[in-house]
Amino acid sequence: MHEKTIWGKIRYFALLNFGILLVAIGVYFFKAPNGFATGGVSGLSIVLTRLFPIISQAQFMTAINIILLIIGVIFLGKECGFLTIYCSLMLSLENLIFERWIPLSGPLTSYPLLELVYAVLLTGIGAAILFRCHASSGGTDIVALILKKKTEMNVGTALLISDALIAASTFLIYDVQTGLFAMLGLFAKVFVVDDILDSINMCKSFTIITTKPEEIFAYITGDLHHSATAYEGKGVYSGEGRTVILTVCRRSEAIRLRKKVKEVDPHAFIIISKTSEIMGKGFRDNTL
Repeated sequence: MHEKTIWGKIRYFALLNFGILLVAIGVYFFKAPNGFATGGVSGLSIVLTRLFPIISQAQFMTAINIILLIIGVIFLGKECGFLTIYCSLMLSLENLIFERWIPLSGPLTSYPLLELVYAVLLTGIGAAILFRCHASSGGTDIVALILKKKTEMNVGTALLISDALIAASTFLIYDVQTGLFAMLGLFAKVFVVDDILDSINMCKSFTIITTKPEEIFAYITGDLHHSATAYEGKGVYSGEGRTVILTVCRRSEAIRLRKKVKEVDPHAFIIISKTSEIMGKGFRDNTL
């Protein structure tokens, strides 16, 4: 196997497991001790633990995930893929390990708002990393896939309603303050995951208007290992011919490209735009 392929797979699974770990930390250390049931299997397990304290949150989460995985395999077959099974079981296992080796008797601090911020950020960043790896933590995502396959129901709306019901139940099962924090966490989660995912995927789109295109072409293809589209243009004011170059690159590469263009052609006109939706070879099609 090619060395680059091997390291690519190692990097992929390292990133995947890092995402799972962040979600597990957010759930065990911040969501569960405070009763922040913001939806999903983790939220449901937090509520059930409050009702049946003889069973721990991690045990409930493991049991529910296993049941959902069995249902997923029955109804979805191959659609309930290896990554869904792996992530779901690893998340449950890590919560069980935390419970065994780092038992908690209550929240880490006396500042619930601070802990809510960490709960939302850690689980949000972890979920965004998993989505970036074309994976998920399983759980209610399996229910969503089944609903999508078997019904005409608006899956996104159905899951949002179920998450809202789980969060709202904390008003009755815990208290008003916990309920308000859980609802706030639910609303924050809706926006945080998308924003973090956009930030992870963020690239820069370049429109370069220059009279010295060849060296810029060489840099884009030879150093950045990207391609570009070029066409001939004409300055409306000067009437002089120009080459217009269109290309996209990652944020770390954008600084280098901008510097190189100005070195090659100090009079080049450069338009740089942010974008998180790039479909094509070298970007979204290749996960990492």
